[in-house]
Amino acid sequence: MKRPLATLLCVLLGNLLPLVGHCQHAAAFSQNPEVKAFITDMHDRYGFDVSHLTQQFATIRPNAVVLRAIRPPAVPEKQRSWQRYRERFVNSQRIAGGISFWRRNAATLQRAQAIYGVPPEVIVAIIGVETVYGQDMGSFGVLEALASLAFEYPPRAEFFRGELEQFLLLARESGVSPLSVKGSYAGAIGIPQFMPSSQRRFAVDFDGDDRIDLRNSTADAIGSVARFLQQHGWQYGAPVAVPARVTADPAPLLVLGIKPSLTVSELAREGVVAAAASDLPAALIDLVTPGAATEYWLGFDNFYVITRYNRSSFYAMAVFQLAEALRAARDGLGYDVR
Repeated sequence: MKRPLATLLCVLLGNLLPLVGHCQHAAAFSQNPEVKAFITDMHDRYGFDVSHLTQQFATIRPNAVVLRAIRPPAVPEKQRSWQRYRERFVNSQRIAGGISFWRRNAATLQRAQAIYGVPPEVIVAIIGVETVYGQDMGSFGVLEALASLAFEYPPRAEFFRGELEQFLLLARESGVSPLSVKGSYAGAIGIPQFMPSSQRRFAVDFDGDDRIDLRNSTADAIGSVARFLQQHGWQYGAPVAVPARVTADPAPLLVLGIKPSLTVSELAREGVVAAAASDLPAALIDLVTPGAATEYWLGFDNFYVITRYNRSSFYAMAVFQLAEALRAARDGLGYDVR
């Protein structure tokens, strides 16, 4: 995919000036031949009005901030730090906010657990990590963000074109203008930051008002997070992760990935020591911090389920540890965030 010179200049400006958004010198998306073909396809497959959809794409341009944010760090080995990542999410402020959120929504969280089998602390932790309990849902126009990634970011263009398609369908089903919806730079929406495809597939009306509104209904957000995890295989009462000690070369086990494939006893024969109550399938998880000893854990099926929300072991561990901290604080046991 060739990118117009104006777009490349726009991205460069976005790198130099962090507050620059879409570049006025870049052509509107409606002038992009690939967008025109996309609009025609949306008409042929779903009956969208070509003129109306073209008008909407005429109001948006490639967003330099979005395109800069999606790119991997230039020096990833200096950026990847579990300790630094953890401090962002497992801290006294996030715990206090989570306890307050839990208290306000206790009945809804209990109902979600009864229906979907997901503990309240896990639901609260995901919402806490994603949007600080609904306080930071993103300020990017979702249509512009998804279009920028679908047509100006070749490495993941196919994925984001699919999400753009799902977003337009979602907006039509919800009766809202696609131009009115705000979200993250990657197009995630609402209190739980669902991508459009996840919202259409997993979100539920949990407050009984006959509509799904993840931006304004905390109940819908709670029910939808619980259903997402349940649909991805959450096991009620099963463990999530336990610390581990590695006495042999961990590399052969780490290449197996984060999906559990060996039992605890099989891992023990490979030099992984962990205090696990049962011989369940698990995966070896490494949490790397430059200049510090690597933390090793065993992640069970429920840990893997959390990574379906965000495919990062750092993310899943932050959710798990925040959930543990919230449960301890809720039970009056206290929690050391260090």
